[in-house]
Amino acid sequence: MLPAAPTVERPQTHETAPLVPLNEIALTGIFEISKILTAPTRLETTLANVINLLQSFLQMRHGVVALLSDDGVPDLAVGAGWSEGSDERYRTRLPQKAIDQIVATAMPLLAENIGTHPAFNPADVETLGASETTRVSFIGVPIRIDAKVVGTLTIDRVWDERPLYRLDSDVRLLTMIANLVGQTVKLHRVVAQDRERLMHESYRLQKELSELKPARDRRKIQVGGIIGDSPALRGLLDKIAVVAKSNSTVLLRGESGTGKELIAKAIHELSPRAKRPFIKINCAALPETVLESELFGHEKGAFTGALNSRKGRFELADKGTLFLDEIGEISASFQAKLLRVLQEQEFERVGGNQTIKVDVRVIAATNRNLEEAVARNEFRADLYYRISVVPMLLPPLRERRSDIPLLANEFLKNFNTENGRTLSFDRHAIEVLMSCGFPGNVRELENCVQRTATLAPGPEIVRNDFACCHSQCLSAILWNGGSELASPRSLPIVPLSVLPPAAQRESAGGGSQQPLEPGGNAPSPSPAAGAADRDGVIAAMEKSGWVQAKAARLLGLTPRQIGYALKKHGIEVKRL
Repeated sequence: MLPAAPTVERPQTHETAPLVPLNEIALTGIFEISKILTAPTRLETTLANVINLLQSFLQMRHGVVALLSDDGVPDLAVGAGWSEGSDERYRTRLPQKAIDQIVATAMPLLAENIGTHPAFNPADVETLGASETTRVSFIGVPIRIDAKVVGTLTIDRVWDERPLYRLDSDVRLLTMIANLVGQTVKLHRVVAQDRERLMHESYRLQKELSELKPARDRRKIQVGGIIGDSPALRGLLDKIAVVAKSNSTVLLRGESGTGKELIAKAIHELSPRAKRPFIKINCAALPETVLESELFGHEKGAFTGALNSRKGRFELADKGTLFLDEIGEISASFQAKLLRVLQEQEFERVGGNQTIKVDVRVIAATNRNLEEAVARNEFRADLYYRISVVPMLLPPLRERRSDIPLLANEFLKNFNTENGRTLSFDRHAIEVLMSCGFPGNVRELENCVQRTATLAPGPEIVRNDFACCHSQCLSAILWNGGSELASPRSLPIVPLSVLPPAAQRESAGGGSQQPLEPGGNAPSPSPAAGAADRDGVIAAMEKSGWVQAKAARLLGLTPRQIGYALKKHGIEVKRL
């Protein structure tokens, strides 16, 4: 028969406490420490939490995790209750001779009595509080990254001749914990190096862009589908031409309706990957389980309905470009899955175990303020640094008003071709369009032109043909919170949330715009009004491209509330 597991006496209470097996306590402790080490917190905080937890189940007085610099000197010392600037307090508790022995031999050091152990000099004995009447024990184990010792985990205890654990068991337990700590330190260092490299690459590209001096005789860049000649758009096209030459990940930032998909396609078509696939997917339009299958593919039988194996978008985009629209809407759990494929360019299909490597350039897009999302722990910081290598800010339509006539005429031309008509704008009609705020940007302008052209009775579109001239503009109702109808000149212009406060004030300073609420946000409809008003819900859904999560934010509702409102009013969700 196998010998029974060692047991530990718990402190006596009014009733006799049961004996707890040593291996059960150790296993529980390692489990709790593994959860601490995988939490997304600062490295120093993580290590301090490990020491705090050790004190709850291991007989010890003090514990210190020391990480070494390249010359072997402790560069970081963390103990229980660590705070900024307290490293020196814990560093003084490190017996340097004992630490040097652990690092040199890469072996644990066990001293039942430091007063008689050769690895401790009199100063160390005094620092650790040992005396003729106080016997202090010490255990130190190396922290390794692969075969290299990068630090130590040490504890000391006052010997009371009734230790909770046997010393050899303590050494084995601390060695296992030190191995887990080593893997965590390795991961933090890899992430830090990767972030530094990405920031350096981003800085280099930004510097190249800033040093580009536009030549007067330089041929203007033309990109299919992008119409306009304003300075803001011209600057964006110049930047696209430079960014397209590299394989760096691009993050497109801009309000809804500014043409992020067109810009992504333009970058692809101007890049060396132009002859390879351009694959796109809207991350907000699919549930997490469906999105995982769409991006990574699945094997036959991976889930109900998976009758055949299927390639995912990453495989289809191999050697080409993958456009991830609305990346700010993905869940926290899926962010971790996406981080690996973006970093390593490899993944497994759903239900499969074969690792697939791809060569894909990723272009992501969002209208969310990712910096605020990272601060609120809604978006992973490591994923943010991975996708935001080259951020590009798309100008809203209000910053390129000189492009409105060109865009409007192009939309009207397409309408005439599709419907066999010969409509045109008169001078006053163009003035109406130039005076509008268009919070929905180019998409809203296109809708306005199509709606007005459809209802126009004559051969020309005139001022009175526009709904806003009759206080019937649904967009004005939406952006005024449904409180009252607004004329086109009183439409609020909603600033992009990622702009700095100064830029927001500049955008909101025009006489034709309504003041912003405190915090720089545009007026938004109240939850009660949005939920009760069918027209308001429909307008918000159209504004957000029929993406429920975005419509909920516009109305100040939760996704669950917007779903209830759609069901209550019998609104059928369009699939664009």
